[in-house]
Amino acid sequence: MTKNPSRRDFSAAALATIAASTLPAPYVWAADKKYDAGASDTEIKIGQTVPHSGPGSLYGVLGRVGEAYFQMLNEKGGINGRKVKFLTMDDAYSAPKCVEATRRLVEQEEVLALYGSLGTAPQTAVHKYLNSKGVPQLLLNTGASKWNNPKEFRWTMAGLPLYPTEARILARHVVSVKPNAKIGILYQNDDFGRDFLGPFKKVLADAGGTAQVIMEQTYDLTDPTVDSQLINLSKSGADIFYNISTGKASSQSIRKVAELGWKPLQLLSAGSTGKSILNAAGLENASGIVAIRYSKDSGPGPWENDKDVIAFDTLRKTYLPNIDPDNTIAYAGYGQAVSMGEILRRCGGELTRENVLKQAANLNGFHSPFFLDGVNYSYTPDDYTPMKTLFISTFNGKDWQVSDKPVTE
Repeated sequence: MTKNPSRRDFSAAALATIAASTLPAPYVWAADKKYDAGASDTEIKIGQTVPHSGPGSLYGVLGRVGEAYFQMLNEKGGINGRKVKFLTMDDAYSAPKCVEATRRLVEQEEVLALYGSLGTAPQTAVHKYLNSKGVPQLLLNTGASKWNNPKEFRWTMAGLPLYPTEARILARHVVSVKPNAKIGILYQNDDFGRDFLGPFKKVLADAGGTAQVIMEQTYDLTDPTVDSQLINLSKSGADIFYNISTGKASSQSIRKVAELGWKPLQLLSAGSTGKSILNAAGLENASGIVAIRYSKDSGPGPWENDKDVIAFDTLRKTYLPNIDPDNTIAYAGYGQAVSMGEILRRCGGELTRENVLKQAANLNGFHSPFFLDGVNYSYTPDDYTPMKTLFISTFNGKDWQVSDKPVTE
């Protein structure tokens, strides 16, 4: 499925691109059809970059699930009669490698669009490039606030709840349940971490109460552990721990809090609430953690009989049996692949980058199979906020208990 990016593929899509270069218009016309590079009567070529190796490699499963989903679709006839060629490339969560991989996808593979690429820093490195090329950068696995800028960067759209939205909701929750809170924060030392930190602290300040941040500790993605930071936070007197981390740092910090005997109310960023991360931390150590929730879990638990969870599990058993049933990151990848497939389906025969963007920007109301009931995409052409309805949830040591009433910003 994933091919050597240096190999030139003179398929129908490539021939269509060559033909387009001889025409004054930017499209190849075939009856009422329009094509840009990466599309033809028989094929749609799309790509992404995710860390298949390196410190963020657990997120590589996003690409493997995408491959499996589009293989399944192709075996059933594809999308509107066209087979999807999906290329997921390794960027190792490195900005320079992301630039290299993205350029290969655009300039050598000539993909129609990219979707589901991961990481604020890597995607920032290709943000201006993709917008200058007019290549859709959709459903990003990052909720940085910068992606909601349709006036200046209309080709880029986040796929996760925007980090400031999540941070503000959690800050209001703190003020409501512990108005005199002393808060210690661990955050990733990059745009990802700072995008949560500022809005969270602003809500506390605007509330006018005595809840305050008394210590902040940072970590870099390449740090082998976060033990020293957690020791410092545990000694600070904080009774709330806001854990703005990802991947192994999330697992390590949850486990370390328990080892230290520190018993704060723990807040966790939504991107780290998957069972694979909590399992690595020890489920018993995660008991009581509060997080924003917008998605279901796969595997045994409250959603195991949900039709969307069953559909994901069927795909997993057929194509990816080595992936655990409760791998929520894999389930998230499934939800995004289904959503990208829906965008392409809505394009019909007009498979241009402009139309791909148009369909994505009008996805308002579409329900991803990964989402909780009551949560839908909220994109409009003037507002790229992916979703505005979220839930507060608490982990009980086994499953997430989701609040009855959603919170909408």
